[in-house]
Amino acid sequence: MDRSGKAAIIEAFKALAEKASFAAITDFKGMTVEELTNLRVDLRKSGAEYHVIKNTLGRIALTDGKHDSLKDKFHENCGVALGFDDPVAAAKSISEFAKKSQLFTLRCASLDGKPMTAEQVTALAKLPGKEQLLAQMLGTFNAVPTNFVSLFGNILRGLLYALKAIEEQKGNAAA
Repeated sequence: MDRSGKAAIIEAFKALAEKASFAAITDFKGMTVEELTNLRVDLRKSGAEYHVIKNTLGRIALTDGKHDSLKDKFHENCGVALGFDDPVAAAKSISEFAKKSQLFTLRCASLDGKPMTAEQVTALAKLPGKEQLLAQMLGTFNAVPTNFVSLFGNILRGLLYALKAIEEQKGNAAA
């Protein structure tokens, strides 16, 4: 491959890495193409991508970028998973695939430029996803006005019961 081809690969990968909020370097030595394809499909479902790039080109592409802390981790057979939408979903996909495959391991990752170990990525994967967190937040927001209305409804109901009891007492006293 000539220099211009390598420069194009570096620029394309650098642009992708800058868009990604999550990047993880993995080992895939000994895996079949079919297994890697299954990983790519799983990652695509979670809004992420998996790329295999030459180590030298990967180092150059990540230098002075958002995921600069990963540049020194390129050696042997490695691939890079890039998560764009939800870093938790990407971490879950990688962790689940690593549990299924004996040959696939996670080396390290970077979340918005902060380095992470494999254990930290596993802990990130255990967190609820973006959609679940949004649902919990909306439930909390909805609970406040609902409880407020219920509170005033109970106060008014208590007042009505008291007025009804007074009316019955006066009705019984007059009879």
